[in-house]
Amino acid sequence: MKAGTLQGAAGIALLFMGTLGQDVALAQAGQQQAPPAGVPANPTTPAAPQAQQIDTTGRPDVPQAPEPAHPGPLYLRETGKDYSRLKGHWKNPIAPYTATDYNAPRLSNTPRLKDLLRDGRIYLSLSDSVLLALENNFDIEIARVNLDIADTDILRAKAGSSLRGVSTGLVTNTLGGTSSTVTGGGGPGGTTTSSGGSGTGAAGLVLSTNGGGPTPLNRDPLVGGTLQYESTIAPGGTSIFNPNSTTTDTASYNFAYQQGFLTGTQLSVSYNNSRVTSTSFLSAYTPQFNSNFKATVTQNLLQGFGTWIQGRFVLQAKNNRRITDSAFRQQLIYTVTQVESIYWNLVSAYEDVQAKTRALEQSTKLASDNRRQLEIGTLAPLDIVNSDQAVSTDQQSLTTSQSNLEYQQLLMKQAIVRDLNDPQLANAPVVPTDRVSLERLPEEDTPLEDLVKQAYVNNPAIEQAILNMENNKITIRAEKNGLLPILNAYAFYGGTGIAGTANPASSACTNNPTLPNCGLGNYGGYGTAFSGAFNNSAPDRGVGATLQIPLRNRPAQADQARSQMEYRQAQMRLQQLYTQTRIQVINGQYALTNDRASVVAAQATRDYQAQALDAEQKRFRLGASTTANVLQQERNLATAENTLITATAVYARDRASLQQLLANTLDRYGINLDQAATGNITTAPVIPGLTAPKDPEPPKPLTNTPPPLPPFQGVSPQK
Repeated sequence: MKAGTLQGAAGIALLFMGTLGQDVALAQAGQQQAPPAGVPANPTTPAAPQAQQIDTTGRPDVPQAPEPAHPGPLYLRETGKDYSRLKGHWKNPIAPYTATDYNAPRLSNTPRLKDLLRDGRIYLSLSDSVLLALENNFDIEIARVNLDIADTDILRAKAGSSLRGVSTGLVTNTLGGTSSTVTGGGGPGGTTTSSGGSGTGAAGLVLSTNGGGPTPLNRDPLVGGTLQYESTIAPGGTSIFNPNSTTTDTASYNFAYQQGFLTGTQLSVSYNNSRVTSTSFLSAYTPQFNSNFKATVTQNLLQGFGTWIQGRFVLQAKNNRRITDSAFRQQLIYTVTQVESIYWNLVSAYEDVQAKTRALEQSTKLASDNRRQLEIGTLAPLDIVNSDQAVSTDQQSLTTSQSNLEYQQLLMKQAIVRDLNDPQLANAPVVPTDRVSLERLPEEDTPLEDLVKQAYVNNPAIEQAILNMENNKITIRAEKNGLLPILNAYAFYGGTGIAGTANPASSACTNNPTLPNCGLGNYGGYGTAFSGAFNNSAPDRGVGATLQIPLRNRPAQADQARSQMEYRQAQMRLQQLYTQTRIQVINGQYALTNDRASVVAAQATRDYQAQALDAEQKRFRLGASTTANVLQQERNLATAENTLITATAVYARDRASLQQLLANTLDRYGINLDQAATGNITTAPVIPGLTAPKDPEPPKPLTNTPPPLPPFQGVSPQK
């Protein structure tokens, strides 16, 4: 006996050593056999050596990953009105000074919902729920407005004004069906916030350097004017030169023009005019006309110099618009996945009610049969108590399940409608008409690295992070320019004209009464003064420069250093997104394999429990079993059905989550991004991998020739 045991142990040891040696040899040779497509590798199998990718982007400042794709047009538009242009002077001179009204939101439901209401019930397919969400969901509609809000920032940037920013965070106010995949975007105003767009931190509590640097000049021309009439009476006796009271009437009409240019040049023009009449003998002319102008050109030579620094807000605003487009696509993917998750929760609740109803019918039938047996004296009263308790428990479970179904129906309605005040709509039960299929998805058989690359290219969060880094680069360059002193060169030219009629009370007329106009030149009216201002007879010209050197320059140094830090943070965040995406894609692919195995196992367990209950009921009818055994088998079947329902729902949700990670939900379902941006959906989504609902199969009869075992679909065994 002892010798046999030792021989067996030695054989096992030799077998283990042989297997280990084979693994070591294969590892050294790099010849491990890859598992079939879609089957995850054994986690203990050594990795095969591969050549390292040195550079996949051609840009040393970007982590090594493919450049994300920007699907669709450069800008998605919600309406025909371009809010980056709005109103000009060409057709209507006063148009820029009139208000622009934005269309009021539609708060009613689309007519499509009425078509699904039949016989007091809403028969809803998964395609219908996604289509109604695209039309009616509030989260999508709120995010849709951001497209036009981003355009208004472009309009501000063209004038040289600072950006107000736009929310690019996900709007997550729809209840139910939440997801835990990687999300991005940001900015104040969304439900979720993080770096992105022109956001300046959550609720604006933390300011970033985004948009910092020298303030661009205002490129919208500014025209101003002052019209004034003044009449004054000075009392007499105030001096020896003014013994009598003096009346002076002055009319002024002055104008100014100012405009900045992309080169850092600013033009200022002033044009001043006045007409003065006075009874004072000190006034040479009455009336006296004065006219003068002055044009000044100022050029930034250090800080604020150049077209790039002056026009950088336009670049940032366009990047922010693309971030907003990407965030809207991300919102669509998120909400569609959320609605799909709500739908599968509704399916689970609906099937759970059916399962609880069957369980109640079984326990009620058993209690009824037990009462008949008690009447004929073949059953003890304690069995009646046991079966009645089972009926009470099943009734309570059915009540709870029905309440959950009603709540899931409400969650589905609030996700796909806008107005629940219609009592018929609010009270109509929702009947889901689709069930998930266990067919393999193409993503399950795609090599893992190809899936990861697809996620890198399509993931909106990665696209937004890269565009945000572009904005950070603009800020870094602007903050570097902000370190320079302020050196401005300027030149000006002007002229002055004067005209009028000699004052008879003036000393000039007293001393020269015979001379024309008392010997004073510039006789005439306003026209003479105007021509004198512009005929170079009395010019005013000059050049100069101003220099401002901030000693120590600490605020500019701090902002410049901080801009670098925020850029490095953005780099790390991007690399973190790559890592998170890779892990979640791997986990998502494995999850489908695990979920399908769970569903298959749960289905097999449910079939076995149905057969066991059927066999136990037959034995009970023959008197070979007890009420307790039958009730136990009923509870086992109920547990197995609940496990099957739960496993199927988890598989369905994980299938949608994988497509969300790969950001191919819109493409797989045939959702047109342009139509989604307008809210006018003309093409219904086509969702693959669905089947019609079917009732549970009756227990299969036991046989002596069972079918062969299904092929193994889990982790491949280690060689």
